[in-house]
Amino acid sequence: MTGASRGIGRELALQLAAQGARLALAARTKDRLEAVAAECRERGASTVTVSTDVTSPDQCQALVTRTVAEWGCVDTLVNNAGITMAFRFDELADLTLPDRIMRVNYVGSLYCTHFALPHLRHSRGRIVGVASLTGRAGVPLRSLYAASKHAMAGFFDSLRIELADTGVSVTMIYPDFVQTEVRDRAMGPDGRPVTIAPRSGDFMTAEDCAARIVKAAARRRREIIMGARGKVGMWLKVIAPGAVDAIARKAIRQVRIE
Repeated sequence: MTGASRGIGRELALQLAAQGARLALAARTKDRLEAVAAECRERGASTVTVSTDVTSPDQCQALVTRTVAEWGCVDTLVNNAGITMAFRFDELADLTLPDRIMRVNYVGSLYCTHFALPHLRHSRGRIVGVASLTGRAGVPLRSLYAASKHAMAGFFDSLRIELADTGVSVTMIYPDFVQTEVRDRAMGPDGRPVTIAPRSGDFMTAEDCAARIVKAAARRRREIIMGARGKVGMWLKVIAPGAVDAIARKAIRQVRIE
């Protein structure tokens, strides 16, 4: 699992640990990753950690190699690593940000999937992609992030069709706004961190989000769109796309950037 050191990834690890899973946890921050691994072991899981920058193909390959060396197989790959942003596109000051966001959110998932796929074919395993509702509809202040999640969605939807006769399932996850530490590390137009402060009650908890992901992966669901706002929005996008734009604008007005 990538992006396992905090937020949704941490909650996924803890909930899977409680089920006795054997976990290979990946993230860039080694100390935070080890702390999560320790919590997982307390819950009964066998756990290894692999410090991984998903923008590096060599490190993604090393993650898979270590997992197979430790457990002998790869049963489920959870692509969860991600970074976000919070600014209007016309405010963009650092032109390296589009590439950085795309490489973490989309290309990293592609790398990990490429190296894990032969093992997943053998185990008839599962691929899980944790995207966002912005992978299905545009959201103001998230243009670069939305582009990366659209790319992720297109890639995994295409891969699902290619793998239809292999026994490997592909489950795409589209959460609504989730209250995680990732929002405390969103990038501003110059690449420096800003904080997204929601109104109380507007965001789903990471615990709830992770529980739904675990259930969807276990059932090999094609996709899961979280939250009433998201489900209604997908229908409206077909019959009244302008209304979806209005919903997105309203949702963004409910947060402030600090």
